[in-house]
Amino acid sequence: MTHHFHAVVWIDHREARLFELGKDDVTEKHILAPAHEGHIHHKSGTVGSGHSHDAKAYLTDISNALMNSQEILIVGHGTAKTELAHFIRDHVPALAPRIMGVEALDQPTPGQIVAHARKFFEAKDRMTPQR
Repeated sequence: MTHHFHAVVWIDHREARLFELGKDDVTEKHILAPAHEGHIHHKSGTVGSGHSHDAKAYLTDISNALMNSQEILIVGHGTAKTELAHFIRDHVPALAPRIMGVEALDQPTPGQIVAHARKFFEAKDRMTPQR
């Protein structure tokens, strides 16, 4: 499989869609959370962690899929996007500096995710000295 420099991952508590962006092509990977009944975040007033599925395994699968990307944008709605960023920071520190942004993006189509990421990385690349 060919890997590209830029990647965007759209995440919620049920699934993650990872897109690696080349100049003229896009590859997509779809990662489903283990069967669940709700959210992966802690819920106040509940006994136990509040996790309805193995969040660590889900976030590890996503992190592993991002390992070949050099610049990563994490998008999504709700708290899953920040949970992924925190998980990477705490459990996959080598990947953490590659996160270029974490942004809200509510229920987009795959084409909208890719368009948003291309716009984000084009703006970032214009502001970053190129070697």
